[in-house]
Amino acid sequence: MLFALAVFAFLLGSIPFGVIICRAKGVDIFSVGSGNIGATNVVRAVGPALGFTVFFLDVLKGYLPGLIARFVIKDYPFSIDAQTWAFVLGSISIFGHMFSPWIKFKGGKGIATGLGAMLASIPQTALWSLLVMLVVTSMSRYVSLGSIVAAVASIFFSRFLVHDSIQVLPILILFNFVVIVKHRQNIVRIMNGTESKFRFKKNDEPTEKEEEKEERNDPENRL
Repeated sequence: MLFALAVFAFLLGSIPFGVIICRAKGVDIFSVGSGNIGATNVVRAVGPALGFTVFFLDVLKGYLPGLIARFVIKDYPFSIDAQTWAFVLGSISIFGHMFSPWIKFKGGKGIATGLGAMLASIPQTALWSLLVMLVVTSMSRYVSLGSIVAAVASIFFSRFLVHDSIQVLPILILFNFVVIVKHRQNIVRIMNGTESKFRFKKNDEPTEKEEEKEERNDPENRL
């Protein structure tokens, strides 16, 4: 049963909703903005309505496996409690999202799917982390910064505020490590001041920085 749930979680997580929705609108998400398949880049590509649709679907990918685990797993398989199993299976969905076999093992950065996994297994920690993400993002307008700070803060919330199962902690630390690795380029751009700020609209026109970047990268301008 655990193996079947793990396969289900990975396959569900691997569905690239951002790619599917953008293709339905005739847009190649890989050629827009950061090239990421997550909701933030979908907003840039096809607008906020479809972007938030992708966000909801990506959250659902992490939530459903964890929710099923909470109902199905009643004892302690391998001495692991049900709450931790819920987060483990949700985390498998996160890896499916990050390394989808349908798009050559590429994928998103796992924040929305991770939120879903946490909502199903450690909901109070998830809500506190979401609050931190919204505050940091609204103040900085960097979704990547809000995501990183919220992910790291989730360890504090889980351990010292909510007091989730101690067995959750290693999985949560692993999740944070992967999130930081996936955001390493964003971290560099934030430090350099070149990270794109979030806007609640489709990017129909390039920003001044984007135009300057294109001019610098134009071979004719290098002669």
